[in-house]
Amino acid sequence: MVEDKIILGIDPGTTVMGYGIIHVKNGKMSMLNFGIIQLNKLANQPDKLKRILDRLNGLIQEYKPDEMAIEAPFFGKNVQSMLKLGRAQGVAIASCLNHNIPFEEYSPRRIKQSITGSGAASKEQVAIMLQKLLNFQDMPKYLDATDGLAVAVCHYYSKGVGEHNKSSGGSWTAFLNKNPSRKKT
Repeated sequence: MVEDKIILGIDPGTTVMGYGIIHVKNGKMSMLNFGIIQLNKLANQPDKLKRILDRLNGLIQEYKPDEMAIEAPFFGKNVQSMLKLGRAQGVAIASCLNHNIPFEEYSPRRIKQSITGSGAASKEQVAIMLQKLLNFQDMPKYLDATDGLAVAVCHYYSKGVGEHNKSSGGSWTAFLNKNPSRKKT
């Protein structure tokens, strides 16, 4: 079977949202693009959410990803910040669902571990490893861009099985329910 797919990775944020787009063909990964969606100059939350939606819709139309991966929410002490971040994640997910693109979520720790081997790696360590892995020259000003790229690479390495799949039935029972022909009677 020939593998050929484009994966959009999203590092959600309410000030800066990172994204990375990779192409996987026959087991070889290449970077198509990575960057940020700048949100800090927008005055209010609705304007930020609209910018996220517009930019992601544009990226989806331009690159036509087959799958999307997004960093899962982390639990912080500031409830207002978490609420804003959750909204940004929701808009990103809604954008991909509106284009019939399946998505998956990955924890920050799992993303770092898949790239560097350590779930406690710094943003800089992740960026350096991605630079070597995907062979790009210039490091971006905002490491949110390489974080978005890391989400896409983690998704590929994880074969599309993230937190969403685990929480929605990553058990043997769920597998057998989805694949009745695999049951022995």
